[in-house]
Amino acid sequence: MKIEFYKETEFKDTEIGRIPKDWEVVKLGDEKVSTLVKSGSTPLKKIEEYWNGEIPFVTQKDMTKVDHYLYDTSEKITELGLRSSNLLLIPENSILLSMYGTIGKIVINKIPVSISQNIAAIRLNKKNVDEEYLYYALQIYSFQFKRQAKTITLKHLDIKIVKNTLIPLPPLPEQQKIAEILSTVDEAIQKTNEVIAKTERLKRGLMQELLTKGIGHKEFKDTEIGRIPKDWEVVKLSDVAQIRGIKKLSELDKVAFIPMELIPDVEIFVKYEIRDVKDVKSYTYCEAGDLLLSKITPCFENGKQGIVPLNVPNGFALATTEVFPIVCRGIDKLFLFYILKLSKFRKILEFSMRGTTGRQRVPKNSVERLRIPLPPSSEQQKIAEILSTVDKKLELERNEKVKLERIKQGLMDLLLTGKVRIKLKET
Repeated sequence: MKIEFYKETEFKDTEIGRIPKDWEVVKLGDEKVSTLVKSGSTPLKKIEEYWNGEIPFVTQKDMTKVDHYLYDTSEKITELGLRSSNLLLIPENSILLSMYGTIGKIVINKIPVSISQNIAAIRLNKKNVDEEYLYYALQIYSFQFKRQAKTITLKHLDIKIVKNTLIPLPPLPEQQKIAEILSTVDEAIQKTNEVIAKTERLKRGLMQELLTKGIGHKEFKDTEIGRIPKDWEVVKLSDVAQIRGIKKLSELDKVAFIPMELIPDVEIFVKYEIRDVKDVKSYTYCEAGDLLLSKITPCFENGKQGIVPLNVPNGFALATTEVFPIVCRGIDKLFLFYILKLSKFRKILEFSMRGTTGRQRVPKNSVERLRIPLPPSSEQQKIAEILSTVDKKLELERNEKVKLERIKQGLMDLLLTGKVRIKLKET
């Protein structure tokens, strides 16, 4: 069979928007869509005979751990536990939907499961509905969950809302082709995720090795920061770098501004936006090449830090007041960037945080007194070069993932609303 795409011209208005004239709008609880829509329950925890059996038991926690398919659960129950709570065994390739917490999270179970009261299971009428199609369709039409969710302490759905949720229903062959196209993009995203995860593991290993053992050293010495190569020094950060002071601005209309959201947690350089000077009420002055280290919780714990790029207009920027702008005098700034990313040094600063809960900050003198290793200049540059090469690879892969996710969203908007249709032709 050959697939052809064409632009649909004949639509009808429905409760969930415009869809092609020959598509139907159906409820999840309709017989045409499902043979069962049901939530579960939890066997009594205090009765040991109900637990640690062989029947997978799906909880909210299991739902948040997976993106598309569920192959295992963290808890299992026994046959006795299943019967005691009038639980049903949900067959594989059903749709599971979370009704509490992250409401509307959808997965397909690839094994028979029992479910908790926070999950709804939709057992499909396979004559009319493809589970992969429904998985994608529910993501596009999930606005209904947000609109109808109830709030009693916590936002949630109930089984009636789930049953009354509307979806468009194209002919089954078209559903299957839509799902096939979207699954292909999902597979590409998954492969990119695997490359990113593998590269991140490589980077963590390299950082640990290079920033504590250096390159090609055979002799080591014990110091207050642990074993380091014999010809490395231990210095206070203030011996090789300073935290930049306040500077008044000359008259300008526009200025580069760096809010906290543009300070990265995984990349090297910060981004900036151009603002009217009159709109910047408070700021930290920084210059091109400065290393900005976030100081407030949870930004610091999340690893937010970055270097001000050399192309910043006028050679300087104004940043959020919640950063320390560090000027490197006797240390390579990229080498210091990676030192401050290393868990052993970051933890020292984290333990020094002061302030009320939720507003804790790293004190300036903790940063200045932080003891760090100082290899010879040429070795600092070599280490920084190796690690930044890995970071460039990660940046390329993350950009590729963003591109694929945009493609997927675009395809979902076109195919699941019928703006672009799929025609199957015999070859």
